[in-house]
Amino acid sequence: MSTLTTSAPHPTAAPLRIGPHTVAPPVVLAPMAGITNAPFRTLCREFSGGKGLFVSEMITTRALVERNEKTMQLIHFDATETPRSIQLYGVDPVTVGKAVRMIAEEGLADHIDLNFGCPVPKVTRKGGGSALPYKRHLLRAIVREAVTGAGDLPVTMKMRKGLDDDHLTYLDAGRIAVEEGVTAIALHGRTTAQHYGGTADWDAIARLKEHVPEIPVLGNGDIWSAEDALRMVRETGCDGVVVGRGCLGRPWLFADLVAAFEGRTDSFVRPTLREVADVMVRHATLLGEWIGDEARGVIDFRKHVAWYLKGFAVGSEMRKRLAVTSSLEALRAGLDELDLDQPWPAGADGPRGRTSGNNRVVLPDGWLKDPYDCAGVGEDAELDTSGG
Repeated sequence: MSTLTTSAPHPTAAPLRIGPHTVAPPVVLAPMAGITNAPFRTLCREFSGGKGLFVSEMITTRALVERNEKTMQLIHFDATETPRSIQLYGVDPVTVGKAVRMIAEEGLADHIDLNFGCPVPKVTRKGGGSALPYKRHLLRAIVREAVTGAGDLPVTMKMRKGLDDDHLTYLDAGRIAVEEGVTAIALHGRTTAQHYGGTADWDAIARLKEHVPEIPVLGNGDIWSAEDALRMVRETGCDGVVVGRGCLGRPWLFADLVAAFEGRTDSFVRPTLREVADVMVRHATLLGEWIGDEARGVIDFRKHVAWYLKGFAVGSEMRKRLAVTSSLEALRAGLDELDLDQPWPAGADGPRGRTSGNNRVVLPDGWLKDPYDCAGVGEDAELDTSGG
């Protein structure tokens, strides 16, 4: 792929330790529902040269314990994936413990991450996701069961700052994580109310790092380029970065991240549209192979089309056409009609994916009355929804 030479020196970063695993450079792919499946992880790992940590889609603990067919497919890892990393979402300590023990005893993964960052109303209104850390005792119980059940497997957790600016939980949650044996914490510098809008608060990441110096702290939020990642580490003192929406339609961002953290200044990927088109077809092909049906794979790929083409001169009608293809032949044929010699467009990096913000936080009745009372969280809080 094409590269862009830069002249400014980039400092190297220390490797990240996640239990027995060394992650160098300290770069983690954030779990995203319907996105970070095995095919997408494969693309990102290929661009990174196998360096970094690539986490699965979020897995609901109850569905895992019940061996739901779709869930069992989602936890399938390619033979080349190491370490194998699963993110779990659960609201019941007993069920979380069962899921973690299942993973450990059956050798299903090498690392477990706990999700406490989902801001979706249908989850928070039941007390799950980013609403849960407000209940300190419940958070502690879940983390304790996970760490105990994991045995030798390292357990990490991902969270947000809190419900809103008046109900911040991340410092208390960080202290609970340390006390219960969590190996590392990732903080998305937004509240539940912000969803994905506004600007991520990197100062909060710095405060958390100061608050829990015993374990690594990873920063998440508004990393759209390798330069953003380096700046986050420099400004916050965090031990690594978690990249989510920044790699949508940009799996080669992991090549840039590796180059930046390793101090190489001549390896930033700036693909032509032809090169992007080739990646798009490969992505759709991998999805079809993974699902076991070409058409379903191409249909699943449709959500990625706009992200890949952002910034390039592609007419609205062609964008619509490419977004409704159902075969690799049709996808390739449509792409071949474009001006594939277009260079990487200026301003193509930047926000992608969900950007909504300033939302009312939907919570169970009486949720805010007592930050320690654990009542009010039911099984229906475990929905197959990801985020963070």
